[in-house]
Amino acid sequence: MKGARLLWPEAGKRIKDQKPKTRSREEITAMQIQNVPFGVTEWERVFPTVYPGEAGVALWRTVEVGNIRVRMVEYTAGYIADHWCSRGHVLLVLEGNLVMELQSGEKYTMPPGTSFQVADDGIPHRAVTQNGAKVFIVD
Repeated sequence: MKGARLLWPEAGKRIKDQKPKTRSREEITAMQIQNVPFGVTEWERVFPTVYPGEAGVALWRTVEVGNIRVRMVEYTAGYIADHWCSRGHVLLVLEGNLVMELQSGEKYTMPPGTSFQVADDGIPHRAVTQNGAKVFIVD
C-alpha cells in the first residue's frame, strides 16, 4: 500500500556484536489469562462469521474461553475496516500484507511474520489490505 511504512524496519537486522538479553522469569510480567483450560483448536472446523467492512469482508473464526478471545481472521482483497478499534490485541500476520492505520494518520505495513500489540483503550487503529491477508489475534 503506497505511503505505508514497514513496522520496525530494523527488527530482524542483526546489530553487530549485540548479545542476547537474559531475564529471569520473575522479571517478566505475565498476561492475566484466567479460567482457560488447556485446549487445541482445529481452525478449519470453526465456522466463520462474516463481518463486512467499508469495503471487502473479514471472515472471523473465533474461540472465546475464560477472559480471552482467540481469532483466525481472513481479510478479503480490498478490505477496509468500517470502524476505529480501541480494543487491546496481539496480532500476528500469517499470510498476505496487512496495513494497520492509526487514527493519527500513521500507517504500518505488516508482511507475514510481523506482529503488533496494543493495550485496551490504546491507540485507535483499523485494518486495511490491498490483496487480502490472514492473521491470528488474541484479545
